[in-house]
Amino acid sequence: MASSLTVRSLRKRYGAVEALRGVDLEVGEGELVGLLGPNGAGKSTLVKILVGLVRPSGGSAQVGGAPAGSRAARASLGYLAELFRFPGWYTADEVIELHQRLAGSRGGAAERARLLELVALADAGGRRVEGMSKGMQQRLGIAQALVGAPRVLILDEPTSALDPVGRRTVRLLLEQLRGDGVTVLLNSHLLSEIELVCDRVAILLGGRLVATGTPHELSQPRGVEIETDEGVRLFPAATREDMPRLVAEAVSAGRGVYAARVLTSTLEDVYLEAVGGETS
Repeated sequence: MASSLTVRSLRKRYGAVEALRGVDLEVGEGELVGLLGPNGAGKSTLVKILVGLVRPSGGSAQVGGAPAGSRAARASLGYLAELFRFPGWYTADEVIELHQRLAGSRGGAAERARLLELVALADAGGRRVEGMSKGMQQRLGIAQALVGAPRVLILDEPTSALDPVGRRTVRLLLEQLRGDGVTVLLNSHLLSEIELVCDRVAILLGGRLVATGTPHELSQPRGVEIETDEGVRLFPAATREDMPRLVAEAVSAGRGVYAARVLTSTLEDVYLEAVGGETS
């Protein structure tokens, strides 16, 4: 798989504070990777370097094969900042049109209509930003990040203001983009959303990458749980292979078996273990 985002030995120092301490990360074409970590872990610094807002102190970062921050890198990149602001007097259509001019997109009204429809704002093109809910503004922010059909997307907390329906809309959109070969780096505190949609996760702590892999690869077995007419019993040392024997033993003992589950750690468990309980 060709790499769309490549970070090698990336370091960044702000005076006495070392925000990144030699981070290595690759994100392939069409891959959706979730970036996790508590506040101060270095996530924002990494994102700012990738989009060209901050220069690294050492190492390298590339976007679409070009140095991060270069004209070629920025041309292939769509970005949604965590704290963004659109002029309140602009309509949704005018916001997209403004970003078309900034990005040099020639998609015109057809592109604007398509993007607003993608984020479930097809009927809100004429509505002013100041009259929109926070969730609608968040979806408009995602739409502007897609102007010009970028091949790489960096989204910082894109679902933070959304209700469950809005989060599902964004999740389906991300899955569609992945199917189209678009690379997405998703920075979010919503672990359940990351677990649902991301191919891999990368966990930063203290400026270092402390864990990376698919949610399945990072999960750990937690035993087997058997539900009978006497209640639920946990066998913490058991594995999937032990389940038929455990069920047979319960039946032989005259118990009615209602359910049997193999337990594994959730992404939240993995995250808490990786960061050692540090708060976000």
